[in-house]
Amino acid sequence: MTNDVQWVAEALQKVYGKVGRTNMKIGANFPHASVNGSYQLEEPHWWTAGFWPGLLWLLYRETKDESLKETAKQCEKQLDSVITDYYKLDHDIGFMWTLTSVANYKLTKDEDSKRRALLAANLLAARFNCKGNYIRAWNSRYKGDENTGWAIIDCLMNLPLLFWATKETGDPRFSHVAKKHGETALNHFIRKDGSVHHIVQFNPETGEKEKALGGQGFSSDSAWSRGASWAIYGLALLYRDTGESQYLQAAKGVAHFFIAHLPDDFVPYWDFRLPQGITNYRDSSAGAIAACGLLAISQAVERTEANMYKRTAIKMLRSLYDHYGDWENDGQDGLILHGTSHYPEGKNIDVPLIYGDYFFVEGLTSLKAEYELFW
Repeated sequence: MTNDVQWVAEALQKVYGKVGRTNMKIGANFPHASVNGSYQLEEPHWWTAGFWPGLLWLLYRETKDESLKETAKQCEKQLDSVITDYYKLDHDIGFMWTLTSVANYKLTKDEDSKRRALLAANLLAARFNCKGNYIRAWNSRYKGDENTGWAIIDCLMNLPLLFWATKETGDPRFSHVAKKHGETALNHFIRKDGSVHHIVQFNPETGEKEKALGGQGFSSDSAWSRGASWAIYGLALLYRDTGESQYLQAAKGVAHFFIAHLPDDFVPYWDFRLPQGITNYRDSSAGAIAACGLLAISQAVERTEANMYKRTAIKMLRSLYDHYGDWENDGQDGLILHGTSHYPEGKNIDVPLIYGDYFFVEGLTSLKAEYELFW
């Protein structure tokens, strides 16, 4: 470990201490956002179901603490009910099974986990619209809710499950779907200035792009920071899995936009392009995700260029540790404070978020050693 990241071991020790305590409280459940200090639990089909067990797998790899492994495995088994209750599956299959079954298989070679992950990959690939070359996002939530033409920037992070499935089976159909969706994201989601759209609506019959939607950003013309962070990391992983330089260049372009709009403490606002009068809350989760993406870029570029991306990632993670972390307070389940989940709907604003916690810990472990990513 280099001198400028000596603090990482201390941070991981504090993370392990707190998660050891919260594991006894949360157990094999699915936390989402902290409400009054306690993580609100969601049903297994909720999109964030993989992040708590994924965090436990990260720490198990560090500590070999069997209690963390056992909780993660119990969470994974509960996701079997989501597959059989097919109606609740959506595009976030990758988020859910990459951080549970793929993580388990990579660390323990559990064959049941491999089978689960391959089944999940088949179900994810089945959401592909071959006219528009995109993986459909959410299902209809109520009668008359028409979103069959919707795709979202977040879905870039689901694609590694498909590339993994091709590597495991030798069957290229999974990676074909992933590449086509990646091309669509590149062509329709990334603006010239490096900012991104959250949602793009296509005509599901013809595949033609119809319009962009604001989604969890302030508006269709704003610059939702977590959307940019999904793009940075997702595009960097697309480059890793395809070797196609267009994805690396796009990841760098979004990264440059993101970095240029960071405040002095290197932790982003929830949206970089807001009108006067709208509160500029921070989104610590966007910072943690983007830091992981910057580290992925640093692994893909020449050494002289890599230093800039890695240094920025370290500054972001260090700021989260020093100024946003909550380590000794048993009245707060979350690790990282000041996340913003869904401002337009007024949901989970200025609170810890489980995915912020996950990516913060992933970033720390990536700084400590060059582990194989779960993605």
